[in-house]
Amino acid sequence: MIVVDRITKSYPLLGFRRHYVFRDLSMTIPDRRNVGIIGRNGSGKTTLLRLLGGVDEPDKGRVTITNAGTISPPLGVSAGVTGNITGRANAKFVCRIHGDDEYTMRIRLEWIEKFAEIGEFFDMPMSFYSGGMRARLTFGIAMAFDYDYYLIDELNAAGDQVFRTKASLTFRAKRGKAAMIMISHNLRSLQEECESGIYVRKGEARWFDDIRDALKLYSEEEGVEVKLADKSK
Repeated sequence: MIVVDRITKSYPLLGFRRHYVFRDLSMTIPDRRNVGIIGRNGSGKTTLLRLLGGVDEPDKGRVTITNAGTISPPLGVSAGVTGNITGRANAKFVCRIHGDDEYTMRIRLEWIEKFAEIGEFFDMPMSFYSGGMRARLTFGIAMAFDYDYYLIDELNAAGDQVFRTKASLTFRAKRGKAAMIMISHNLRSLQEECESGIYVRKGEARWFDDIRDALKLYSEEEGVEVKLADKSK
């Protein structure tokens, strides 16, 4: 499981002010649960995902994983990659972190390049990438490795429908061995893909065992129309 222990996260504003996204946030995410993160734009969903993935460091508190589990970097437009080096160099860096030897790295890089479908841009700095290209590459890098948890920030941004279908099928092949924690504005997709939910609002992140309960409260408090699936089905 993933344990979020009294995390505080803030960002500097003009002058000496700081914007606090979370203060003393605690929660436990159980093993083998696919989780949807729900909330309005700017509520802190992506910040929470980046904290879980270790891309951002909290001001205080910590995230721990029991049972020696592993978490992917966040996948999507906001993923933690370095823009001033090439896609290939970013992929190599991740391979080295995982301890790949030269042969394994070469095979894995070939798979990532083919999967991402970004052509010559694989050898260009990622600062030249569109949001969709960045999402394709980060998704491909993560899918090349086996994690216990995959963090997904708007998979729908990852290219056209053909690519999204391929990405979804690739991830589903890992189900049973891994779980996902995902952000999506497609609320129907969250209901289809996730069992549990985290509702982020006004500096709080509330855990719900049932994704539909999270969506119901989100609908009531934010005035967003949500078509909920029948619990009896």
